[in-house]
Amino acid sequence: MESAAFFNRDLSWLSFNERVLMEASKATVPILERIKFLSIYSSNLDEFYRVRMPVLMWDFELAKQKINQQQQKFGEIMVKQILPELEAQNIHWLYNKPIPAEISAQVSDIFFNEVLAYIHSVCIDRDLKDFFAENNKLYQVIILRDQEGHNERMELISIPSEVLQRLYAIPAGEEQYVVFLEDIIKHHLTYLFPNDVIHGAFNLKITRNAALKIGQEYAEDITIALEKQLETRDFGFATRFLYEPGIPLRNIYRVIHALKLHKAAVVEGGTYHNLKDLNNFPLDGKQFGYPKWPAAVAERIAEKDTLFNHILRKDILINVPYQNYDAVLRFFNEASNDVSVEEIYVTLYRVASNSRIVNALMTAAKNGKKVVVLVELKARFDEANNIKWAKQMKAAGVRIVYSNLDLKVHAKVGLVKRNIEGETQYLGLLATGNLNESTAKFYTDHILLTAHQPMLLELESLFGFLSKKKKTPADEDQISFEHLLVAQFNLQKTFLDLIQREIDHAQQGLPASMIIKMNNLEEQVLITKLYEASQAGVKIQLIIRGICCLIPGQAGLSENITVRRIVDRYLEHGRIFIFHNKGENNVYMGSADWMNRNIYSRIEVCFPLYDADLKRLITEIITLQLQDNVQAVNISVTMQNEALNGPKPLRSQEAIYQLLQKFNVN
Repeated sequence: MESAAFFNRDLSWLSFNERVLMEASKATVPILERIKFLSIYSSNLDEFYRVRMPVLMWDFELAKQKINQQQQKFGEIMVKQILPELEAQNIHWLYNKPIPAEISAQVSDIFFNEVLAYIHSVCIDRDLKDFFAENNKLYQVIILRDQEGHNERMELISIPSEVLQRLYAIPAGEEQYVVFLEDIIKHHLTYLFPNDVIHGAFNLKITRNAALKIGQEYAEDITIALEKQLETRDFGFATRFLYEPGIPLRNIYRVIHALKLHKAAVVEGGTYHNLKDLNNFPLDGKQFGYPKWPAAVAERIAEKDTLFNHILRKDILINVPYQNYDAVLRFFNEASNDVSVEEIYVTLYRVASNSRIVNALMTAAKNGKKVVVLVELKARFDEANNIKWAKQMKAAGVRIVYSNLDLKVHAKVGLVKRNIEGETQYLGLLATGNLNESTAKFYTDHILLTAHQPMLLELESLFGFLSKKKKTPADEDQISFEHLLVAQFNLQKTFLDLIQREIDHAQQGLPASMIIKMNNLEEQVLITKLYEASQAGVKIQLIIRGICCLIPGQAGLSENITVRRIVDRYLEHGRIFIFHNKGENNVYMGSADWMNRNIYSRIEVCFPLYDADLKRLITEIITLQLQDNVQAVNISVTMQNEALNGPKPLRSQEAIYQLLQKFNVN
């Protein structure tokens, strides 16, 4: 075997964000959705600077070059495509344009009635003793001189976009104008500084490191430690100073000195920052967005039947957002009130801000049932929400278990334990995504509801281990998993064995193949095994949304491996693993990407599909994704997003929606 080669993890992620940007440039995508893809790109890049750039300082120039190219493309999409298309609809987005006289009075009403209450400024040359530039907050630096043109000073205004609209839609007859909040403020600077001459106003922002560090001394009360850390998260060291073009160099240096940004990457951006706010662009979604795709019903339950009885007869697979989330909510609702239910166990990683699932768990506890919830407090950027819910559940009588500080619990599983005439009966939920009814509306995920008793006995053993809060399984904690694949126990080894079986079949001259869909692929032991399989003649088709460190199509190493990426109206999120096994497909699904973190420092659960109908359905869904030549791209040997062509266009998400509509019958 040749020496293995791997794509750079972060450059691969930037390649994914570039694919998001490509979607914003497509004339076939509705204009509002294209603006939202610009928002997603901007939000992703902000997170990259918060989370990855502190790690990348040694290799910043390589990443910076890629980012600069993308930012240039961002500007071209905005100026040459988005703005002209809006103009054609009589919508004038004042992007780098002055506020015209016909709406000046309305803009002034907004400023004096809404904005002025939040405006204050500080002179960065003298009174910054009690001032700190917040993380990812918008600021405007104003260069002022006295009436004689002397005594230059710089004032810094905080843009109150966290409490006010970022974009205002202002009607003017048959026309509509869209104005940035910061431009409304800029339009009134002479009111704010009546005794000065304004020599320039420029937007800027600072991005700070978002890492949280919690020592083992807090192991017994992690909530206290996390709350203290969250209070200071926005005060981490600066990783990026982003400024609007045109500000004189001497003034840039003065800002860097005043705000202590000497170690930050100094980046000239566009006029406007925090364009993730474009997600709330003021356009009518019905007119300018995607046409509605009403969710189908995954499984209809007879009026006098129960979901639990239905699961006992047959496994149910819910494919969101194509199918609605009601069965998941009903699973927990029935568990909270079913008199035969004695115990409920569940893992929570990211939950909705007003979670009906959590409310059902609290009701169950109030109804006298034993409810044990493993809350992962270290879910990045969801820590505060998880702390809130953990406190409320604890007050309601739920037993809260926090994971070990060094071992995140990323599994998406739930278990219900019933007593039926003295016999124990299990019902389970195993998913590829979070138990979150909000994200289920735009993340493609799969949720299995099953009464497979041997599999659920293993799940009960796993919950027993998790309740001990150990860093890694000790000898006495070893569980014999015959059905589930669990990281820290058997997940990596089983996947390696499944790949090896396909290698053995190929070497015997038998058909051998695998299809693997994940969000990210990084871990080198598994990638190296895939390279080995490719060299043995195993056909490997990968669908990887984001990071992919495997290099496909290399002669003598990976010529039997293809990698494709799908970006469309829904975020591809499900993890699916299909191994040919001489035509007897083994199908697994679960929470685990093949990243270092998932394999070595998290509890992940993957589970088999045993129901023949469900296996066929998932295989059909994956086949449609492999046939996509509209929203899918191939990842080339040079990491490029290469467009696909075919005799007949096939958009997999639309095809999957149509496929699953047949379940939506009365």
